[in-house]
Amino acid sequence: MTERQIDVLGVPMDLGADRRGVDMGPYAIRYAGLERDLQDMGRKVADQQNLAVMGPEGQVNARHGPKFVPQIEAVCTELRRWMAGSLNAGHLPLVLGGDHSLAIGSLAGLLDERPGAGVVWIDAHGDVNTPKTSPSGNVHGMPLAVALGLTDLFHSLGWGQRAIDPARLVLLGIRNLDSGEKAALRHLNIRVITMAEIDRVGVQKAIEEVLGILEGCEHLHLSIDMDAMDPLEAPGVATPWPGGLTYREAHLAMELLAASQRIGSLEVVEVNPIADRANQTGRFAEGLILSALGMTIL
Repeated sequence: MTERQIDVLGVPMDLGADRRGVDMGPYAIRYAGLERDLQDMGRKVADQQNLAVMGPEGQVNARHGPKFVPQIEAVCTELRRWMAGSLNAGHLPLVLGGDHSLAIGSLAGLLDERPGAGVVWIDAHGDVNTPKTSPSGNVHGMPLAVALGLTDLFHSLGWGQRAIDPARLVLLGIRNLDSGEKAALRHLNIRVITMAEIDRVGVQKAIEEVLGILEGCEHLHLSIDMDAMDPLEAPGVATPWPGGLTYREAHLAMELLAASQRIGSLEVVEVNPIADRANQTGRFAEGLILSALGMTIL
């Protein structure tokens, strides 16, 4: 893992959420010193800048149902192509979000090149809503539903013809699920490690279980929504929810995952500088990336 070039791409998209600001997330994470710090770790970095993403202003939106689907689909199509290309070249793709709807594209690119990959979804929310169950119509609450084949959306990206294997998916840090999401996760028998469970068993045992469930997956994709962190320590997110991972817990989780030497791709999403304080959340996100990619204290 340490020899792979890290390809960085920003996806400044906030079409998937009601609250504006996460389109500036890639800039906040970079501003925290991402490229410099990765290079200080001895890593080769190729920052390929940002995808071109239009904001919601002046764009036509559906009056009912999921919002901005054609616009999100266009961005995710480009991201799928980039993700697959980076993996095909033997590199480690790092996606900076943007809202979590971008995972519709990154996961499609992942399956194009690594169909047996395991996915670790670190989030306060399940993101398994469908257009029928979503209380808001916001697509950033639907990417896993799309990837699991629970909706008829985004077929141009291959969804509908294939899906993420529920046995290769683990959700971690969950603490806020809608009723439809609970039903879907139970029906698919997806392992959900909630914050309540982490409180009981601790981060180390939780990550050991994650790695055990995904033992047969040589490539792990980490999808980190910064609202998985406690808002007292990561206030600058799109949908904060109390009781999340602390700074120390989150870094321990990343260090344990990094020690497995199986992290092959990574995305960090939902940093909202408008809601942040002195780039606290951007710096937190940057630090988690470093830990996930092998940075240690000694």
